[in-house]
Amino acid sequence: MGLLTDPSVGHGALTSIFVRHHNRFCVVMYIASVVLFCMLAHYSLSSQTYFSENALLPGLVKGQLNDNTGSSYRDHFRELNAEAQHYETETPHAYLISKFKNLRLETYSHNFTLNYPLKNNTKYTGRNVYGILRAPRSASIESIVLSVPYRSPSSVFHSTLPGLAVMFQIAQFFRHQIYWAKDIIFLVTEHEQLGMQAWLEAYHGTSCGSLGVLDSGKLSGRAGAIQAAINLEIHSDKIDHIDIKLSGLNGQLPNLDLVNLAHRLCNKESVRHTFNNVDGGAIGRNKVNSYYTNLSTMLSMVMTQAMGVPDGNHGLFHRFGIEAITLEGYEKEGRGIYSSVLQVGRVIEGMFRSLNNLLERFHQSFFFYLLPSTDRYVSIGLYMPCLVLLVGALFLKAFSTWIQHSSEHKLGDSSEQATIPEHLNVGMVSVITLGSHVFGLLLLPNLAPAYFTHFWNHIPTSRAIYLGYGSLSLTIIFLLPIIMKKCLNSFKSSNWVLLHVICLLELGIGLLCVSMHNFSLGYLIALVYVLPAVCTKSSQNSFTVKCLWILVHPMNLLLWISTYITYTIYKNEISITDYFTNILEVSSQWMVMSTVDNMIYGNWAFTVGVLLLLPVWTAFWCLMFLPTVVSKKMKTE
Repeated sequence: MGLLTDPSVGHGALTSIFVRHHNRFCVVMYIASVVLFCMLAHYSLSSQTYFSENALLPGLVKGQLNDNTGSSYRDHFRELNAEAQHYETETPHAYLISKFKNLRLETYSHNFTLNYPLKNNTKYTGRNVYGILRAPRSASIESIVLSVPYRSPSSVFHSTLPGLAVMFQIAQFFRHQIYWAKDIIFLVTEHEQLGMQAWLEAYHGTSCGSLGVLDSGKLSGRAGAIQAAINLEIHSDKIDHIDIKLSGLNGQLPNLDLVNLAHRLCNKESVRHTFNNVDGGAIGRNKVNSYYTNLSTMLSMVMTQAMGVPDGNHGLFHRFGIEAITLEGYEKEGRGIYSSVLQVGRVIEGMFRSLNNLLERFHQSFFFYLLPSTDRYVSIGLYMPCLVLLVGALFLKAFSTWIQHSSEHKLGDSSEQATIPEHLNVGMVSVITLGSHVFGLLLLPNLAPAYFTHFWNHIPTSRAIYLGYGSLSLTIIFLLPIIMKKCLNSFKSSNWVLLHVICLLELGIGLLCVSMHNFSLGYLIALVYVLPAVCTKSSQNSFTVKCLWILVHPMNLLLWISTYITYTIYKNEISITDYFTNILEVSSQWMVMSTVDNMIYGNWAFTVGVLLLLPVWTAFWCLMFLPTVVSKKMKTE
């Protein structure tokens, strides 16, 4: 508050320059942020990946897995494939339990129930199967997880039966080794991420979503504290490449050492490995092409992280302090060199033997980073200034607006300045600010969607939710201007400036808070909202500025994203009518999935939208139409 009340503030030469030309500085800071972010993909600003934890020692691991250590991969896969044909839409639980028992593992099953939150009396049940290999050299203090999601033949996703066969082969091989110091859990989950979430909640005795939505049940058997997890999604015995996935729930990332370990061992076993399906080693010597490839890879990571949705079952481990990644093996199409499942098995063997060497949890290396390729990374110290420049523009605008308005009113002596001579109607400013947040609070995923689905119970859930949020948004857009003009005719310029400063500061602080946990989400939001916020002035706002704020309404942002996704999928393959129909369908599906994800997994992407973006947007929209009584025309540049 010292900057806002000190009479001497604003008289310095440097301060006066910033205040007079703050709009130009804000634009320069915005452009500098974008340019700096794009430069991060360049070789000179990214660093070579390395190991911070020497205990992993991946270079000393010599793979011993082979087809002579018991039943071969083909035997396991043949049994699995034959069994799956009898369960077109279900999971063969009895077979999996029998298989784990034949491998001489402690075998357990885990039942869970989902009480669908958007439709009363609707329940879904599931069952996980897992086996535990007890470490002969410890007392079940720590453990490592190898998981595979089971997908029936009717699943819309790629088959994971080859991955299950690899798991059985590895379990059989691991059982004969005596060097294990950690328990190894072999987990087969049902219903994709839902089964993994239920198992993790039951393992840790907690609930991460809304109360009563996911009944995770109880586990009959447990191992030690989980140190790391590897999730397998192998789709064929002829593998073109292994894509290493790492984005977790709400943008969390695993320790970079674990990611480097996977890439290093893939390279050692001559398995082609990628990040976001881009091979860092195959870029070539062309520096221009290399830069654009790195930039597109980094941008794809930013987009994936910003969504807050895990790109594999591994992403649900991170919130429990467990480092985890997914290894997805894509099928080789056509002729050419491919990697065998035996090579991939040796990669997994090497990772588990390296993780077995760890004496403590992952704590070195980076937890915050961006990857432009498989062997280079950008640390938080380099990409965070990009966001600071954008937030700094908001703070500079707030400071300059306050100082400009204060300097118009001087008391007697020119050396003495009053902060704000007019009476501040703090109550009215508080009503607008708090009202916008109460409005967002009422639209939380565990409140409004249930009411919308009950009110419009004759239409699908996704359309009911989209219709509810859309109708409320239109009401706010058209009704607030009328209320502002008729009810607040005596709203003074000082109060306008106070509300403007509060909006700018709240947006800036909110972006910093979001980016500390999910930089990608915070940065993308800043790119969208900083320019409209900076363009808002204390005088009558132009029609262009009002249109700009309508375009960046959270509901409209969802429409623009859905438009881009629909275009990339269909392009010119469908008619205009079908194109717009698909846009609305994608938008409504995203809203219902975000609502359900919030209530089951605790995904807060939707919460950020209704508790930060919507209240800030509403307050700025009120600002557009507030009539002000101005005693003196404000200084303009």
